[in-house]
Amino acid sequence: MTEGPVRGETVEVSEESFAHLPCGIDLCHQTFGDPADEAVLLVMGLGGPMGWWPTGFCELLAERGFFVVRYDNRDTGRSTKLRHHRVSRSDVVKAFLGRESAPYGLDDLADDAVGLLDHLQIDDAHVVGISMGGMIAQTLAVEHAARVRSLTSMMSTTGARRVGRVDPRVIPMMLTPVGRTRPEYAENSVRNGKLTGSTAFPTDDEVARARALETYDRGWIASGVSRHMLAVLTQRDRTERLGAVHVPTTVIHGTRDLLVHPSGGRATARAIAGAELLEIAGLGHDLPAQLHETFADAIAATAARAR
Repeated sequence: MTEGPVRGETVEVSEESFAHLPCGIDLCHQTFGDPADEAVLLVMGLGGPMGWWPTGFCELLAERGFFVVRYDNRDTGRSTKLRHHRVSRSDVVKAFLGRESAPYGLDDLADDAVGLLDHLQIDDAHVVGISMGGMIAQTLAVEHAARVRSLTSMMSTTGARRVGRVDPRVIPMMLTPVGRTRPEYAENSVRNGKLTGSTAFPTDDEVARARALETYDRGWIASGVSRHMLAVLTQRDRTERLGAVHVPTTVIHGTRDLLVHPSGGRATARAIAGAELLEIAGLGHDLPAQLHETFADAIAATAARAR
């Protein structure tokens, strides 16, 4: 059992377990709350294990009456690693230029999420995705509409190359190895977080370091990050297909996001009829603790619109 929830109430927290998908992928996942409640599926972004959805945040959502599911995407955490698909730095550069394919795409990652819902016997869920996870969540809403009750897309984009661009200041960081050893990975992660994180809502260095060490210890591999990057860089433009999404949708984006320009969030909100756009001044590309209540409120309000 993890540390108790923020408000002092008891939230049931499962042990980590595995869903064995028909495609051969094993997804590690964990749940919070009562399985009888409406499900919230949390989809993390590029290179991020499920722990990047902080335990306290998951408990906060469970306290609002949701059955919360977080999981490791393939190639992260304790889920299946596809090491046999080797990716070089030149492959990533070619993908930046639109000249490369990927071992798997966002459709495959969305299919993984559906497989996890099947495993948990969840018919549909309020789907919340951040960054690449937002792209996966959007793909779910497009390709598996019956499984999505509401959509919250955070710090993400439509796949159109004219919006959501990466700030040139972070491209060298994306192409530089984070480090081979545990200490190197932790220190570089803290430094990179200062570049891409929220200026108005800073994260304490020790909190960031502890998260980085947990990420490394649970199975971080550089090649997995590269395969995720190829999936993002080779994605199709979803703008037209997002026009067919009719579930309640909220788009959350920060004005200080250097990894996905705010134009990506605005384009997502424009593409989906009735979508609400929440832009937060000073928010970067992270989930600062100072805004957990704000994020939870937005997710709950979006879910309420689905009722």
